[in-house]
Amino acid sequence: MDLGIKERSAIVCASSRGLGEACATSLAREGVRVFINGRNQRTLDEAALRIERATGQRAFTVKADITTEEGRERILSACPNADMLINNNAGPAPGKLEDWDHAAWITALDSNMLAPILLIRAVLPGMRKRRFGRIINITSAMVKSPAPGMGLSAAARTGLTAFCKSISHEAAADNVTINNLLPERIDTDRQRFMAERMMVEQDITFEEARCQIAESLSAKRFGLPSEFADACAFLCSVQASFISGQNLQIDGGSYRGLV
Repeated sequence: MDLGIKERSAIVCASSRGLGEACATSLAREGVRVFINGRNQRTLDEAALRIERATGQRAFTVKADITTEEGRERILSACPNADMLINNNAGPAPGKLEDWDHAAWITALDSNMLAPILLIRAVLPGMRKRRFGRIINITSAMVKSPAPGMGLSAAARTGLTAFCKSISHEAAADNVTINNLLPERIDTDRQRFMAERMMVEQDITFEEARCQIAESLSAKRFGLPSEFADACAFLCSVQASFISGQNLQIDGGSYRGLV
């Protein structure tokens, strides 16, 4: 299927590895000019090389911390007329209420709510004027089903979700869609971190922790980054023009709710 987005431009945040890199790769495979972002130039260069080898498309690198005004200005200057914005950032570590002081809350909100909102604020007017735009927020399954220990992630990302729903109605009239992808147990470094945490808590091996996590999922396996990324690419397509304001679970069927 031709997604109809060849030669369009995309900002993909936090894309030097993991889900961000996977989404950049899927978009580049469709002929999109991707601008990848991270805080380490060497890691970015390595990701750009992997993307080019996989797709034949050059990825442009922008070293920037998107939680800062300077960082956001840098990436927006590199791609001033973005057709697509893929918001992504590392989530806060699991913890307990007593662990989360004022600084922890501010950090979580800056990283997982305010930075994406401010990037949307910057790109949305141009997208609406050009009558094409795709905004995808990589959030978390915790938005719909918060788990113990994940309060910081759930709170910040639910705030982003509510904000985007509120603005998606007017944007849709100008062919600008705003959607959220909710990953659950996609096989990235984040899942390695979670397995290593379980090893310490339960005194089990790494493989035992991985098996325990996989067994908790309906599909009985981890998701592949490429599976997640191809869903992102489709939501950026011309075929997805009538899909907006939605939260798409990428979780192997594990979510128990109806809506």
